[in-house]
Amino acid sequence: MKFKRIFIIVADSAGIGYMPDAERFGDKGSNTFVHISEKCGGLNIPVMNSFGIGDLAPVKGTTKVEHPQAYSMRLRETSNGKDTMTGHWEMMGINTTKPFQTFTDTGFPESLIKELEEKTGHKVIGNKAASGTEILKELGEEQMRDNSLIVYTSSDSVLQIAAHEEVTGLEELYRCCEIARELCMRPEYFVGRIIARPYVGTNKDNFKRTPNRHDLTISPSDITAMDILKEHGYDVDCIGKINDIFNGVGVTKTQKTVSNIDGMNKTIEEAKNNDFTGLCFVNLVEFDSEYGHRRNPLGYAKCLEEFDEKLAELIKYLKEDDLLMVTADHGNDPTWTGTDHTREKVPLLCYSKSFRHGRYLDERSTFADIGMTILKNFALEPKGIKLGSSIEELLND
Repeated sequence: MKFKRIFIIVADSAGIGYMPDAERFGDKGSNTFVHISEKCGGLNIPVMNSFGIGDLAPVKGTTKVEHPQAYSMRLRETSNGKDTMTGHWEMMGINTTKPFQTFTDTGFPESLIKELEEKTGHKVIGNKAASGTEILKELGEEQMRDNSLIVYTSSDSVLQIAAHEEVTGLEELYRCCEIARELCMRPEYFVGRIIARPYVGTNKDNFKRTPNRHDLTISPSDITAMDILKEHGYDVDCIGKINDIFNGVGVTKTQKTVSNIDGMNKTIEEAKNNDFTGLCFVNLVEFDSEYGHRRNPLGYAKCLEEFDEKLAELIKYLKEDDLLMVTADHGNDPTWTGTDHTREKVPLLCYSKSFRHGRYLDERSTFADIGMTILKNFALEPKGIKLGSSIEELLND
C-alpha cells in the first residue's frame, strides 16, 4: 500500500458549481463556493488555495498556483439526489437511483401524524420544515406545558422530534423516535433519518439543544468500501455524523462532535496520536446546518476560513505515507432561492507530503472514485461495488 492512513474530510454542502442536470432540480446557476466568495469580498483560505481550489472555479480570494503536493479536481454525482446520505453513500460505492422522500413543502401526511400520536400517546405539534432553534422558540413552551412532541423536518429526508429532557425525558423521547422509525420504513413515508432533538431551559429565551441527539437511520442499500475495509481488518474511524449516515455499518470506531472546530480537533488528535491503518472519515456539518440552510453566506465564509486554519494545523501532523482528501457531499448555495440543498459538483483536494507531481485533474464522473481509490490503495477487491474507478495519479505519484 502507498498510504497507511487516509483521512477524508467532508465539508458538508461545500459544492463548487451546478451539475449538468441541475435544471431538473431547480438549481441551474448555483455555486456554493463561488457565490460565498463573491458575497464576502473574497475568501481567505491559503491552505485550500495551496491545494489547488483556484483551479476548480473562480473563487474570489484564491489564485491559480503550482501545487506539487496536492491534486485538485471536481467530482460529479451519479446518484439521483442532493442529500447527505446519497452523497456519502456514493463516496463509498452506492448509486442511489430512487431519492429519499422529503416533506419540506407540505409537512408529513396527516395519516402518519395521527398514527404517531396514537402509538406514542403524545400530541404532535409543528409538522413543518423549520430551523431547530427557531421552532423551540415558537413551540417549546407549549411542548413543556402539554408534554407533546415537536415534529419538524428540513430539506433532507429527515423527521426530527424535539422534546424537553426533563419534562418528557430522554428515554421517552427515544422510545417515540423508535416508533417513528418503524412507521417511516413504509414506502409511502420512507424517510432516511429520524432524529431525537432533546432540549433544556425554562422558556423561549433560554431553550438550548443538548448533546443527547440520537439518530435512527437506515443501513446502506448495498456493500460499501467501508464494509470491505472492516472485513479485512482495517480501521474505519468515523468522526461527526458518519456513523449515523451509515447506521454503524462498516464502522470500527466513532466519535461524536458538537461543532466543526470540535470535529477538526478530534481529527488532529487522530493524526497526532493514533497510528491506525485504514480510513478516518470525518463530516463537518455546520457548513450546511448553520449557514447553508439558514442562507447566511457571510457566516459560511467565516466557517470556511476557520476550517482552513484548522487544515494548517492538521497537516503539521500528517506523515509521508498519509493521504488527506477534502471534499463535499452536495451543495447548499446560501445565495440561492429557498433553503434546500443545491445539485452541485463537489471539490476533491488530495494532499500528501509524498506527492511530487500534484496538479489539476480532469473532472470525474462519480463521488465513488474516492472509495475505489481507497480500496486499490489497500489492494482490496471491490467485491459487489460497481460504481467508480480509482484515481491512479494519487497511487502512482
